[in-house]
Amino acid sequence: MTAERANGAIVRAAGLEFRPENGCDVATAVGPGLGARIVRLDVVRVPPGAEWHPRDAPDEENVVVVFDGSGTATSGTEKAEIARASAVYAPTGDSYSLTAHTGGTLTAYVWRSRLLDGRRPGTDPRRFSTLWNEETQLRGFGGTGHAAASDRTATMNFLFWPGTGTPQLCLHCGVMSPGEYFNVHIHPESEEAFIVIEGEGQLYLEDRWYDAAPGDVLYASPGVPHGTRHDGADPAGPRFATCGGPTPFDPMLYQRARVSPEVR
Repeated sequence: MTAERANGAIVRAAGLEFRPENGCDVATAVGPGLGARIVRLDVVRVPPGAEWHPRDAPDEENVVVVFDGSGTATSGTEKAEIARASAVYAPTGDSYSLTAHTGGTLTAYVWRSRLLDGRRPGTDPRRFSTLWNEETQLRGFGGTGHAAASDRTATMNFLFWPGTGTPQLCLHCGVMSPGEYFNVHIHPESEEAFIVIEGEGQLYLEDRWYDAAPGDVLYASPGVPHGTRHDGADPAGPRFATCGGPTPFDPMLYQRARVSPEVR
């Protein structure tokens, strides 16, 4: 069931409605139905041995995260093996495809956006990564003052961002141990769409916290407070991780991490 608010929604994985498309099953988690104008988030299930190759991908910038299963992916002319937590980026003008191994269904979350005026693809963008890539991180994020902040802060990995050549979409992964927060914040000009990739925790939207489990989605309109926290009490408990990002990317996050927000 979707918890819709005036300026966003928590979309439950169990409530996604799939439709057949190009030999696969597709559900739209975030799109015009929720008021989104800049970003769309689809969930694609690729049957064993089948290929997903969207017809309109060259018109868009695309980011793909593998939620379950394994297979291969292409981005432009490049190809890579993919599995759970793999990430794929296809810049505007390049197509992408996903092929599931014969042993099982491949499920992927796909962020889609057409470039706004004045934005152009990077010169040599990174095309493949993993959510657990720790080479560039944001630590100690105190939020933007829209809710009480915790000093027990999560770590956020930057996977696709201006430093890797993405001009509008981005992909970040917030990793939380029990008791940690990615503090409540806003993006004044960006739509935020992210998913729970691992564990159980809570998502903040507008003015309250919601319990969340793997596959659940948060969507927030520009200027709407949102955040995440791992409310588990056992210090040895499993981690809670989310992934996604604001569209267009918000330079504030990179400035807080003391890295350049310029597109490479």
